[in-house]
Amino acid sequence: MDLTDLKGIISLMQRTDLTELEIEVQDLKLRLARPNANIQSASTQIPVANLSPTPTETEKLNPNENLQAKDNQNLFKSPMVGTFYRRPGPDEPSYVEVGSKVKAGDVLCIIEAMKVMNEIKADTPGTIVEILHDDADTVEYGQPLFKIT
Repeated sequence: MDLTDLKGIISLMQRTDLTELEIEVQDLKLRLARPNANIQSASTQIPVANLSPTPTETEKLNPNENLQAKDNQNLFKSPMVGTFYRRPGPDEPSYVEVGSKVKAGDVLCIIEAMKVMNEIKADTPGTIVEILHDDADTVEYGQPLFKIT
């Protein structure tokens, strides 16, 4: 998160009725609150919809969550939430394919987060055994992206 993002968040709070906002991104935790915010009385109840997903919805949202790597394989996990892309552009080749040998520092994919394209690099050398997502899949923090031996 940079200064531009922070200014955008503050602007959002100024334009809306938000009184408090808490954001947690990787190691950064940000809490904003308006001074002298009018807080609703405790007797006022606001109906809240039940947003708990059913187990089948959870499985659809995180199909790779329960993946376990074999002893000689490592799961390369997403360092952030965003949209997964295997290639730098629609008409360009993928960064890696199954069987590709990678070194630490090689780009494996791109994850778009907040309109920023983030190159995701290998942290260890190895061979790509399996690619667990398709282009434009939404991925969560810590979700497996690749199996690497």
